[in-house]
Amino acid sequence: MELHPNASLQPYNTFSIDARAALLGQFSSAAQLRDLLQMRELQGMPKLFLGGGSNLLFTQDFEGAVLLNKVPGIEVVKEDTDGVWVKAGAGVGWHAFVMHCVEHGWGGVENLSLIPGKVGAAPMQNIGAYGVEIKDTFDSLEAYRLSDGEVISFDREACQFGYRESFFKRNGKDQYVILNVTFRLSKRPELNTSYGTIAEELARMQVAQPTLVDVSNAVIAIRRSKLPDPAVLGNAGSFFKNPVVALAVAEQIKRTHPDLATYPAGEGMVKLAAGWLIEKAGWKGRNLGTHGVNDRQALVLVNHGGATGKEIYDLSEAVLSAVREQFGVELEREVNIL
Repeated sequence: MELHPNASLQPYNTFSIDARAALLGQFSSAAQLRDLLQMRELQGMPKLFLGGGSNLLFTQDFEGAVLLNKVPGIEVVKEDTDGVWVKAGAGVGWHAFVMHCVEHGWGGVENLSLIPGKVGAAPMQNIGAYGVEIKDTFDSLEAYRLSDGEVISFDREACQFGYRESFFKRNGKDQYVILNVTFRLSKRPELNTSYGTIAEELARMQVAQPTLVDVSNAVIAIRRSKLPDPAVLGNAGSFFKNPVVALAVAEQIKRTHPDLATYPAGEGMVKLAAGWLIEKAGWKGRNLGTHGVNDRQALVLVNHGGATGKEIYDLSEAVLSAVREQFGVELEREVNIL
C-alpha cells in the first residue's frame, strides 16, 4: 500500500483548509487497515482516520498519518414484509446512500438528503435533520478495534446515541474505526413532513400526496436555499449545536426578545436555535475577508478563500463570546477541532 509524504489535506476537508499531513494513506477493508497499521513507517506515529472531512476544522498541520476510510458497498442483508436491512460501507457518500434508498422505495432516511460526509460518520455524530436522526433507522455497525485489530459489532444500545453524540465521540473516542453501518428501512414508509418548512416546500412544488422522492426533493431544495455548497464555499455545515437550557433562562431571554422560539427538551429544559442567537448577537453575514459567517444561515462559518483554520477558530471564539455576553447562553461547537 502506498503512503504519500507531506500531503495536502485540502481535498479532504470541506472547509478547504490547506493543512498538510506527514503521511497520507487509504484503506478499503478491515484487512487493508490491519496491513496499513502494521507498516513500519506508521509505528509510533499519531493517526487520524478521515471520511469526508465534513465535520472537521484543521487549525494546524497534522504531524502524523491521515488514513482515508474508503470502505465501499451497499447491499441488502435481510428483509421481511415490512422492512429491509441495508448495509453500507463507511466510505460511501452519505447523500449517495440516501439517494440509493429513495430510488428503491426504502423509507427512513429521506429527510437526511444532501447532508455532506460519509456513511461512517453518520452514527458517530448521530446526524439529524428535519425531525429525523440516525438512531431512528440504525440497526448495527461493525468497527475495527485499534487495540487488537478485532472487528466488533455494535447495536443501537451500545452506540449510546444522544444529540449529535454517540459512544464513538465519548468513551470510545479514538478507539475504533467504523467499517460499515446497517440500517433498518421501511417498505411502507410513513413520511415525516411536519418538521420545519417541508410541508410548505411541498405545497410550493404543488405536491398534494408526496412520495419518498418528493420529500427528498423538498429537503434538498430547502437545504440548497439555506446552506452554501461546500464545493463552492468552504464550510462544515452547522458549526454550533443548538443549546439546551433551563426554562427559566429561556423565559428571561423572552422578556427582551418575545420572538424567541423554544423546543421541548425534557423536564424543565428547552432547546434554543443557535442560529437565531448568533443572528441576534449581530454576527449573521459578518464578512472578515477570507472568512466569515454565512449570510443565509448564521450557524455556518465559511472560508471565502485563503483562510487558515486558526482564523476560522478565532471567529468561532468571537461568536461564542458574543452570544454568552448578550444572552448568558454557552454555545458548543459541533465541528471537531484539530
